[in-house]
Amino acid sequence: MKNIIFVLLFVVLCSGSCKKEHEVIRSFCYWKTDLSFDKEDDSLIKDLNVKHMYVRFFDVDWNPYSKEPLPVATINDIRLNESNLDITPSVFITNEVVIQSDRKQLDSLAIQIFRRVLQVGNKMNQTKAESIAYKIVYPENYHKKKDFKTLNYDSVKSAELSKLKVNFKEILIDCDWSEKSKENYFYLLQKIKKGFPTSKIAATIRLWQYKYAEKSGMPPVDKGLLMCYNLAKPDDFKTENSIGTSAELEQYITHNQYKLRLDISLPLYSWAVLFRGNAFKGILSDYDQLLNDTIKLKKSSSNKFILQDDVLVGQTYLRNGDEIRIEKISNDELDKMISVIKDKIQIDGQTRITFFSFDKKYINDYGTQEISNYYARF
Repeated sequence: MKNIIFVLLFVVLCSGSCKKEHEVIRSFCYWKTDLSFDKEDDSLIKDLNVKHMYVRFFDVDWNPYSKEPLPVATINDIRLNESNLDITPSVFITNEVVIQSDRKQLDSLAIQIFRRVLQVGNKMNQTKAESIAYKIVYPENYHKKKDFKTLNYDSVKSAELSKLKVNFKEILIDCDWSEKSKENYFYLLQKIKKGFPTSKIAATIRLWQYKYAEKSGMPPVDKGLLMCYNLAKPDDFKTENSIGTSAELEQYITHNQYKLRLDISLPLYSWAVLFRGNAFKGILSDYDQLLNDTIKLKKSSSNKFILQDDVLVGQTYLRNGDEIRIEKISNDELDKMISVIKDKIQIDGQTRITFFSFDKKYINDYGTQEISNYYARF
């Protein structure tokens, strides 16, 4: 009897002392040209208890005609009903930009990036002020109130806008720099930092840059976002899953000596890779309806299918005989990937765990409970 009491007491004490010491910051990446959440989006954010989001503001590409780097594909609209969501502007820069640009062009680019981020931030504030003003001027059931007096909408909007400032806590720069481009890229990062003196600057870290840190160099930023996906080229016919596997991830995260503090980004998406005669023809994101058509699609292996007829998917024309490889990270593989990461990288209450990307299709596919479990695993 004494032994039973001792065991029960041990279990109670252990459950208290072994309680998880931290909760990671739940985050998502948003990588589209418009951000306008509807009620379902808001519900998903609430259900998943997401507190942060990386939002792609624009890209920077090399213009071969004017021979200069230029911001392109700026996000058109940002309307967030979830007011407590912390936003980190993200800027994608092609490696060609930092290879081709001279120092004078990089100086100019840093200024352009600052101005463009400020421009998008101001637009965000305008839409936020419009939303607040509308609720003040036209409160719920206002038309049923007898003594209701309409306020001047423009005046209220102007007053609300004056309260809002563009002051992002962090800016994320996304570039797959190389040994050849690292000197120019690190110079650009230093210039960007001067443009945002009150913001932390973060940089994406690819897995090869993590593993071979001595070769790739250490970017002069406040923190890094380790991207734990896209481990192989999708255009390789022999590849089984270019998004990645836990075994491949383990080959890259081989040490715990990286000198930057790291947040983590994991894959939460799927796609279909199209081949014609073993030649890569593109990637399909909207393939669900085709996958359910057992007449036009014949399964050839666990994740490969062969077209039995010509078919149009979105704007892509598929031919009879084309092969499709479905790529997705399974729940079991994601669990293993999390274990690999936790084994080598320090995770605490300040660590952001980010899933790429925020899309109802992918979130509903995995399920909010399963995604919450992934966060909790950290």
